[in-house]
Amino acid sequence: MRQQLQVKTSQSIELKEITREINQAIAGADIREGACLVFCPHTTAAITINEHADPDVRLDLQKAFEKLVPSVPFAHVEGNSPAHFLSSVVGPSVLIPIREGRLQLGTWQGVFFCEFDGPRTRQVWLQVS
Repeated sequence: MRQQLQVKTSQSIELKEITREINQAIAGADIREGACLVFCPHTTAAITINEHADPDVRLDLQKAFEKLVPSVPFAHVEGNSPAHFLSSVVGPSVLIPIREGRLQLGTWQGVFFCEFDGPRTRQVWLQVS
């Protein structure tokens, strides 16, 4: 199964949970066991797994990302070099086991789309095998 999700962001740096949308795509494909590759085809965004139960964790991560890259004169003149750096640090994909038709995540885990150059409308690609 291959599927594409659309993610709309509203902030320059934002973490949006996409776990539910991924599980819905898996359920719609009637897949019970396997693995799901979640891939971000953008150079200024990323995918990660982190805690989803406490919204303060998401806010803390956003604040940390904002502070991680200093304001320096980058050679890339488009103004989004910090976003390229952050997407490289976090990474473009995660691979998650599927069990009984759902992502097999830990109790507190969720899958997040990480926007570093928003607001934008982005794509996330899913491939299940």
